[in-house]
Amino acid sequence: MCGIVGFVDYSCDVLKRGVMLNEMMNKLSSRGPDKAGSWVSHTVALGHRRLIVVDPVGGSQPMTISIAGNSYTLVYNGEIYNTITLRRELEGLGHTFRTHSDTEVLLISYIEWGANAVEKLNGIFAFAVWEENAKRLFLARDRMGVKPLFYAVINNTLIFASEIKAMLAHEKISSDVNEEGLCEVFALAPARSEDKTAFKDIKSLRPAQCMMFSNLGTYISQYWQFESKPHTDSEAQTIEKLTYLVEDAVNKQMVADVPVCTFLSGGLDSSTLSAYASKFYSIRNKPLSTFSIDYEDNDKYFKKSLFQPNSDSDYIDKMSAFLGSDHTNVVLNTDMLINYLNPALIARDLPGMADVDSSLLYFCETVKKTHSVALSG
Repeated sequence: MCGIVGFVDYSCDVLKRGVMLNEMMNKLSSRGPDKAGSWVSHTVALGHRRLIVVDPVGGSQPMTISIAGNSYTLVYNGEIYNTITLRRELEGLGHTFRTHSDTEVLLISYIEWGANAVEKLNGIFAFAVWEENAKRLFLARDRMGVKPLFYAVINNTLIFASEIKAMLAHEKISSDVNEEGLCEVFALAPARSEDKTAFKDIKSLRPAQCMMFSNLGTYISQYWQFESKPHTDSEAQTIEKLTYLVEDAVNKQMVADVPVCTFLSGGLDSSTLSAYASKFYSIRNKPLSTFSIDYEDNDKYFKKSLFQPNSDSDYIDKMSAFLGSDHTNVVLNTDMLINYLNPALIARDLPGMADVDSSLLYFCETVKKTHSVALSG
């Protein structure tokens, strides 16, 4: 993960708001523990917390590029999987690159195609681009909404961030909860509306939405919509296409300058992803690292049923042996679950799934000690 924050204010000198920007960025330190950066002008402040995955030096943010007298600055959370294809297309249009990061490819894509660049992106992302000459900010979120992006428009000010807690660090954001907010907590949680939060001033940019904010106002548009169509392929065609799509997706997400692992529960999703990830590494003569989670004494108290005739560990062991993976089984107990309840609540920013969240947080914290990227079903 990485984290982005920022605000645009046409009513004051933002250069005097550096301390507040730092407070917002500090709230995202867990998303980006490796590096922090900021960019501030009289109108806008942009901040970034980075988890390094690709190009440790060249991928630093905020990133600014000036072309033909116009200046563009980007903060970005995510990964663009078709980076190589986009780079080649942009080079064919006369652009040059000084890094091999997807950050630079994303920014130059926006410089070349403007808001239409989002339609070319294959990846998971939330990003903001400030156009210094036009004095306007562009925000966008990926098609499926994998990466979070919250915002608030208050009078002539736009505030945005990857997490609600960073939004609350801005002086203009209230922590008041209205009736709709209470419904979000008590009627929907842990799910929530696509564009709402529990706080009255804070909204979420919807999946596949982009926003342009300037002193002329706010404009939000939908750049993609999922379409349901009749399935007309034969069984053989279906198998061929599905195999290609899954393997292609896994291979593109294995590209990193840091270790990549998979979560292996023994189920269909994680076993399939681990199999393709293992194939990716085996070509490079490297073993895949896999991780699973279990509860203390689960083997002692597990009871078979029609719904679950076998313990997960049986399938995990079979898959790990089949893949020849370097496997780690993380074991937790009740005390650990309880101790991680509050940190999990803080991480989510809203009430969630209790022990499910706390166990996942402990699991990820343990995996992070050796791996920065994990694929999950």
